[in-house]
Amino acid sequence: MTEQKVNDIINEVFPKIEKHYGFSKFQECTPYVETHRNIYERYSGEEGMEGDEDGCHAEYCSMNNEIIVYYPNMKSRKHIIQTLVHEYQHYLQSPLWMKRYYTMGYNYGNHPYEVAAYDEEKNWKLFN
Repeated sequence: MTEQKVNDIINEVFPKIEKHYGFSKFQECTPYVETHRNIYERYSGEEGMEGDEDGCHAEYCSMNNEIIVYYPNMKSRKHIIQTLVHEYQHYLQSPLWMKRYYTMGYNYGNHPYEVAAYDEEKNWKLFN
């Protein structure tokens, strides 16, 4: 899917997600959403940077209060909406507890915040 198509869907759908879920008590405003080609290029700052595995769909950065969507990994409109819903859940969650759960021994597959975010993706049709 092209970056423009992904951005068009984000611009259409994200305001509905914001309105439905509201504001986080951990941030001053709703998150900014941006698109990048891949996680390696984003963190290195070098255009065209590649890595061994690039399956990352998106991430939420609480420090910058932003959702980053890796547009080449978006498979469909449904996938984009589910991704935005998932990452918006992280915006609503405590950044302190996000780290604390990992310190307690949880991993990505059983982390309570990840489980909750994946569970919320089932509501993607609310924003279609």
